[in-house]
Amino acid sequence: MTLIENMLSVNGVAFLMFCIFAIAALGYGLGRITIKGVNLGTAGVFIVALLFGCFFFEPLKAELMVGEVAYVDNALKIIETFGLILFVTAVGFIAGPKFFGNLKKNFKSYILLGLVIIVAGGLSAIGCIYLGRALGETNYAEFTAMIVGLLSGSLTSTPAFSAAKDTVLPEYVNAVSVGHGIAYIFGVIGVVLFVQLVPKFMKANMEEERAKIAQIDDGSKKAYTGKLIDLDDFGFAAFAFAAILGTLVGKFVVPVIDFSLTTTGGCLMVALVLGHFGRIGKISIMPKEQTLKIFRELGLMLFLIGAGIPGGAEFVAMFDVMYFVYGVIMTIVPMIIGFFIAKYVVKLSLLNNLGSITGGMTSTPALGTLISTAGTEEVAAAYAATYPIALIAVVLVSQFLIRFFS
Repeated sequence: MTLIENMLSVNGVAFLMFCIFAIAALGYGLGRITIKGVNLGTAGVFIVALLFGCFFFEPLKAELMVGEVAYVDNALKIIETFGLILFVTAVGFIAGPKFFGNLKKNFKSYILLGLVIIVAGGLSAIGCIYLGRALGETNYAEFTAMIVGLLSGSLTSTPAFSAAKDTVLPEYVNAVSVGHGIAYIFGVIGVVLFVQLVPKFMKANMEEERAKIAQIDDGSKKAYTGKLIDLDDFGFAAFAFAAILGTLVGKFVVPVIDFSLTTTGGCLMVALVLGHFGRIGKISIMPKEQTLKIFRELGLMLFLIGAGIPGGAEFVAMFDVMYFVYGVIMTIVPMIIGFFIAKYVVKLSLLNNLGSITGGMTSTPALGTLISTAGTEEVAAAYAATYPIALIAVVLVSQFLIRFFS
């Protein structure tokens, strides 16, 4: 057999698929367990994936081995990326019809929140750097690399993670990876719990809160009265077109600051625009609502499994209590500051507030949980409006920390 045939052997792929379905079944079961009205939801899949990674990563690695080379990381990365594309493209289409109306009404608020959350995360990181030095850290460059990795993990931000690895000296790249792995777990779970607990603590009337965000118009777009042509019954072709175009847009790099939207940002932005217009001429470019809901949930599940399995394996090897504490600080502080700024300064409604928090924290899993908690897809518009600002800011903050605190 060729190398490709060996890599994708029937037994290896079948075992991987078996593991994915087993994790999904157990994870959704765990996510349904509710304690005082709070549950993990789809994040239950992430917990089971982490546990699987802790105990069964080596058998999975053995099944996807060719000679002396293990291809398990590549396979899981493909699953993670595929899931992320499905999720953010679906979110973009769902948010698109009301995105520009929401953005027009709250444009300054979303810019402010995106910046406040990331700057608060950066200041938390600086505080942790000085705390670590006071506690005896002597290799400043390596420790700063670790802290920046913790920051990217706390914000579950792959672009910040990549930017940090590209900025640090080669000998400190591993420190960035270690920090990211340690903080990532609480970075997911912390925001997921936050968006569920806040409405309960505030005793929010969710029906009234849904009504507040439903009042936002769609940017006064004129409805098309003619009959549109669907390329297929479910909108798969339109979805695929958005994913292809979004992937290409995400590859574009701004030369001066060496920044790109990445596949995630590219697919989100393209789907928002296509979802807003809904058609090209007489051809519909809007997938069916049920298709978007299925792809959103399927994508989130695959993303959490693809990220969770290697994350669980790394967490056991890398865990350090103080680094974990630093990560918790860098997750909680930006969320709380962002929430109070949104509530008392820019005075956003609760669901717009929490939606912008998930965007500012660049937390894909938390958005999925918030949609379930809120009982409406419309919170995705606030996420989509804040996310790009936070995406750019977290990359710049990560580079700043490395250059000035190493």
